[in-house]
Amino acid sequence: MDARINVEAALGFKPGEAHILRNAGGSVTNDVLRSAIISTNILGTRQIMVINHTRCGMMSCTNADLHKQFTAWYGPAGDQAIDFQTIDDLGRHAQTQVARLRGHPWIPDETIIRGFTYDVQTGRLNEVDCA
Repeated sequence: MDARINVEAALGFKPGEAHILRNAGGSVTNDVLRSAIISTNILGTRQIMVINHTRCGMMSCTNADLHKQFTAWYGPAGDQAIDFQTIDDLGRHAQTQVARLRGHPWIPDETIIRGFTYDVQTGRLNEVDCA
């Protein structure tokens, strides 16, 4: 979701060479799963990269803090409360998201799924061990 990162340029892709799914925290939500299932089964995608980045806003708060703040602003959400999927460790978060993709029965087993962290200051992409 971070507007500071031009994903195509950072990864060396030309427009149209990759499906880019972006959201707060780089989390594999149900909507990301839906898109990944379509991409891998219908559109021919064979590799997925989960990329979390340094200085991510989702690392600056907790789920409880956000719920408290939004409740103060708008009142209780009741049964519509959500998990904001805040992050306390980038590498561990990438591992968890990769595991979620790998564990879904509708993502083809032969799909290569890897996790990375991206340093917004240096532009370095570092692979995370997601074995």
